[in-house]
Amino acid sequence: MDAFTKLNASAAPLDMINIDTDIIIPKQFLKTVKRTGLGISAFYNLRYDDEGIENPNFVLNKPEYKNAEILITGENFGCGSSREHAPWAILDMGIKCVISPSFADIFFNNSFKNGILPIVLPKEQVDQLMQESKDHPDALIEIDLEKQTITRGNKFMFSFDVDPFRKECLLGGLDDIALTLKKDAAITTFENARNQDKPWI
Repeated sequence: MDAFTKLNASAAPLDMINIDTDIIIPKQFLKTVKRTGLGISAFYNLRYDDEGIENPNFVLNKPEYKNAEILITGENFGCGSSREHAPWAILDMGIKCVISPSFADIFFNNSFKNGILPIVLPKEQVDQLMQESKDHPDALIEIDLEKQTITRGNKFMFSFDVDPFRKECLLGGLDDIALTLKKDAAITTFENARNQDKPWI
């Protein structure tokens, strides 16, 4: 997992509430267990028409937002079924940070485990960021995880909360496997001792 320290990027305004995981990655794309290759299908029913042609009116298809790495969206983002493919798809399309007034718990937790920073802000601050990204799509917003700040030049600075353990994992690029491997020496010591004490296991 790539470390997340500081991100300077443009933001895309997805001004919708209750975006569920089936909107993020529809069920027909859940056949793979690979974390890559899902980005092309993220938000499929919003991004494409019935013939698979890009919908030019969908925000992430607009030229000014195609390279956005920050997604600003409405409340209850990631609700619905508990599919880990949802953060996989978002990350694979280049989104590294999602800002919303609220998230569904499972999506929120899965995001951290896959290197995405989900940020909860008061609705009025999300609305301000949303409007700023609409008015100035080329503007860069800085997300500083160490300082826990969101900055847009001299226009504004917001602070956000993040669980200290999750922050440490993102800063270090540590997923669940990497966290386990950090204890490799202790695991080996335990296994050796167990083999000596209970060789029949």
